[in-house]
Amino acid sequence: MNLLAFDTSTDTVSIAVQAGDAVWQHTGPGGSQASATLIPAIRSLLAQAGMSFSTLDAIVFGRGPGSFTGLRTACAVAQGLAFGARGGAGVPVLPVDTLLAVAEEARHQHGCTQVVAVLDARMDEVYHARCEWLPGKARWQTDADFGLGAPESVQPPTGWTVAGNARAPYGDRLAPAASHVTALPTATALLRLAPALIAAGQAVAAGDALPRYIRDKVAQTTAERAALRAAQAASAAQAT
Repeated sequence: MNLLAFDTSTDTVSIAVQAGDAVWQHTGPGGSQASATLIPAIRSLLAQAGMSFSTLDAIVFGRGPGSFTGLRTACAVAQGLAFGARGGAGVPVLPVDTLLAVAEEARHQHGCTQVVAVLDARMDEVYHARCEWLPGKARWQTDADFGLGAPESVQPPTGWTVAGNARAPYGDRLAPAASHVTALPTATALLRLAPALIAAGQAVAAGDALPRYIRDKVAQTTAERAALRAAQAASAAQAT
């Protein structure tokens, strides 16, 4: 499959494109820069791969949890590009949980198969989920409901690895007795997860792709809504 994947849920922007077995990737600063740099970086990476929006089969993005602004940016760009791809005919969108992508990156980089995936949620809290690799089925089994709480609330089972980006800011407040590895929800992890998720019917029409929020307060200001509409329109125009 020809896939475009990206994640802007953390302070790092991660983008990857896949054509058959070949993969091209880009990593850059995220945060407040993501909304301005994401589309140009996507276009550049597609050009490096000799691909275009007209050759894509699907668009994959990290749907959260994570930075509210980052999730909204990723979702808006994914929707806009998907609507405009293939000359306006459109392509499906696959939203992928960022904690699942953290677990997959930990498996790929460190061989971990029993993972408590954690991401810094700021406000002295972390997002967390238990993820277990099922080798016979070649897929992850995860908590149905992701957790949000103080670092001390994360209690990994004996022998499980804590993976993510929360160890640096919280130190020994986060599962001090457990093994830790650093892992982010990379775009290449999204690409590795995509085939099984698409086969399971989790790709959706662009208009049905939504972020995954864990915190209750996610109301958008008028300016944020206007910025999202502008991002959707711009990305759709870029894809046609």
